[in-house]
Amino acid sequence: MQTEELRNIITDIQHQKTEKQTIELKSAEHGCPARLYNTLSSFSNQDEGGIIIFGIDENDDYKIKGVYDPQDLQKKVTEQCKQMEPSVRALFTVCEINSKIVVSAEIPGADIAYRPVFYKGVGRIKGSYIRVGESDESMSEYEIYSYEAFRKRIHDDIRIIENAKMQLMNEKRLNNYLDSVKQERKNLAENVSDEEILELMGITSDGNITLAGLMAFSKYPQTYLPQLCITAVCLPGTEMGIIGEDGERFIDNRRITGSIPDMLEEAVEFVRKNSRTKTIIDDNGHRTDKPEYPIKAVREAILNALIHRDYSIHTENVPIRIEMYRDRMEIVNSGGLYGKISIDALGKVRPETRNSVLANILELLKITENRYSGIPTMRMEFINAGLPMPIFSAVHGEFKVVMKNNYFKENTTSEEAILDFCSVPRSRAELIEFTGKSRTHTMLNIIAPLISSGKLKLTLPDKPKSSKQRYVRV
Repeated sequence: MQTEELRNIITDIQHQKTEKQTIELKSAEHGCPARLYNTLSSFSNQDEGGIIIFGIDENDDYKIKGVYDPQDLQKKVTEQCKQMEPSVRALFTVCEINSKIVVSAEIPGADIAYRPVFYKGVGRIKGSYIRVGESDESMSEYEIYSYEAFRKRIHDDIRIIENAKMQLMNEKRLNNYLDSVKQERKNLAENVSDEEILELMGITSDGNITLAGLMAFSKYPQTYLPQLCITAVCLPGTEMGIIGEDGERFIDNRRITGSIPDMLEEAVEFVRKNSRTKTIIDDNGHRTDKPEYPIKAVREAILNALIHRDYSIHTENVPIRIEMYRDRMEIVNSGGLYGKISIDALGKVRPETRNSVLANILELLKITENRYSGIPTMRMEFINAGLPMPIFSAVHGEFKVVMKNNYFKENTTSEEAILDFCSVPRSRAELIEFTGKSRTHTMLNIIAPLISSGKLKLTLPDKPKSSKQRYVRV
C-alpha cells in the first residue's frame, strides 16, 4: 500500500481506539513479536486478508512507539510466514510518523483451495485460526473439514446410510422419479435396469441407500438421522426469550420431519399459517389479501436450506431452523457458503453445488429447477411486495436468510410496536428515529404514558435526564 494510505489507517485506529476484522496491532518497540502464527493464519483464511501494523501500542492508548529495526523486523516476520502451510507472502510498507518508523505487513487471503492456512509447528487441527472481530480464534473441527471437503471434492450426500431399507422407501415417488429419468435422460431409457439407474443416479451405492436417496424417497428418514429435520417456531416478540401477554414463549412450535419434499410443503404451510395477512380493497371494491411474506420467496429459501445445507457427520445433529419474529423471519441451515462464491456474488454468478446428487434428484422430481434462480426469485418477489430485500449471511459454519416485514414501518407509534422495540434497552435518539416523530411528541405523547402505566421502565430511574438513560420493556 502507499505510505499515505497507511498513515490514514493509523489515524482512524487512534481515533476509534480498536483493532478490526482486518487490522492487527503489534508493538515491536523492543523486538519482533515471537508468535504471529495465529494472525497469519486467521488473515489468510478470510477473503479480504488483513494488515498487521507494527509500531503501535494498543495497551498505551494506541500511541505510536515505532519499531526497533524495520529491516530486521521484516526479515523475522518473513521467517514466520515461511512456517505456515502453505507459505504466506507478506507485502511490507515502511513509513515514518512523528519521527517514529511504522511497518505494515499485508497478508493476502488465500485461495479457498489452499485453506485452511495453518502453522506447521502444531499441525492443521491446532494451527488453523479464523478472525472473529479483533481476535484470532481456533477453527473448529467442522470449519477445517468444510475446507477439506471442498478441496477433496467430498460429497456427503452420497455417503451410505447403514441399515436403510429399500422397502421403506416411498414407492410411488420412486416410480415417478424413474419415469422422469427415462424421459429426461434418454441414454438411460433403454437397456438399463431400474436398479442400475438408482446406482448411476446416486440413490444407491453398491446396493446400499445413500443419504440423498434417503432424504428424497424414504417414508421417514429421521428413523436413521433424527435431527435432519426442521424446527419451526413463531415467537411473540422480536427476540428469542420474550414472553407474550399471556405468558407464552411460542405462538406456534413444531418439529417438521419426513422426506425433503414432505418437509418443504409442511414448512411452507407453517409459515403461511403463522403469517399476518393484510386485506386491500381497490377502487373497484375488489379484495386482495397480501401475505406478510411472499410465499414463493419463502418456498425458495426453505428449499435452498434443504438442498444446500451441510449433510456431513459434523452437522447431522443440527436441524434447519425457521424462526418467525414480529418484525422478521430467519431461516438458518448448517454449512456456510460452498466453494469460491462470496455473499455479494449470490444470485449473480453460477455457484458450485455442495450436494449435486441431491439437487439433481429434486430437479427430476420437479421440486426445483436447479438453474440457480432461487435467490434472484426471492429478491424479485420482495421487490414486488414492497418489502426490504432479504439479507444473506454466512458466519461460523451457518447460512442465514433474514426476511423483514413492514411491521415496524407500519406500526412505529403503536403501543405493541414500541414495547417490542424496547425488548432491549433503547436510547431517546433510537426511540425518536424509530417513531419518526419529533422529540417532544415521542417522549411526551408516546413514551411517557407507557412509563406511567408500568409497561416501560428507565434503566437509570434516579437520573431521568441522564444522557445514558435507556428505556426498556417491563
